[in-house]
Amino acid sequence: IDIAALSETSRADEGHLKERGGYTFFWKGKLANERRVHGVGFVLKNQIVSRMTEFPAGINERLMTLHLQLANNSSATVISAYAPTLAAEEEQKEQFYADLDEILTIILKEDKIILLRDFNARVGRDSNMWRGIGKEGVGKANPNGILLLSKCVEHDLVITNTIFRQQHPCSKRWHLLDCHHVHITCLMRGANDCWTDHRLVRSILSIRVALKHRKQP
Repeated sequence: IDIAALSETSRADEGHLKERGGYTFFWKGKLANERRVHGVGFVLKNQIVSRMTEFPAGINERLMTLHLQLANNSSATVISAYAPTLAAEEEQKEQFYADLDEILTIILKEDKIILLRDFNARVGRDSNMWRGIGKEGVGKANPNGILLLSKCVEHDLVITNTIFRQQHPCSKRWHLLDCHHVHITCLMRGANDCWTDHRLVRSILSIRVALKHRKQP
């Protein structure tokens, strides 16, 4: 894994540290004297950190952004997002999506947007209503799913794990495969070595981070 977005990090303030295995952990949370339940972060390979011109920026305990300069003279903005649960107060949900909207609105049009997230949402299978976003969701969309789908329509985003066709381990049915720049998005079962109700979702993308330009002597 080159870049991983984490949720429920529960660490105070904002910071980073080098971990074993060649990774650096960046996080954003509430102040040390506040109750910390959520928190977001990135884990990046040190090779990528060495090529970055700026560190990830924490917006609040639910949103963090990372700007990457890519090898083909383009750039990408990566967002780590942790949305309120279905049972959360409506004001919390509205504030989260307002903050996310502000981030998406100021991103340059030339930038690629990579939104890595736990949206606590089910987007369903109604591809006729939400054309172009995804076809192979599960069940019916819940209220959080409608919020997410609406935001995707507004900013022309695609939910990649609803457009790939893979065989479900239980139903043995197949799901559609088709997305530009994204080779595959799938759930990595058994990837966690600690207790958590989260599961790692992995995407393989055809992008490459640029090398830093050396200053001439």
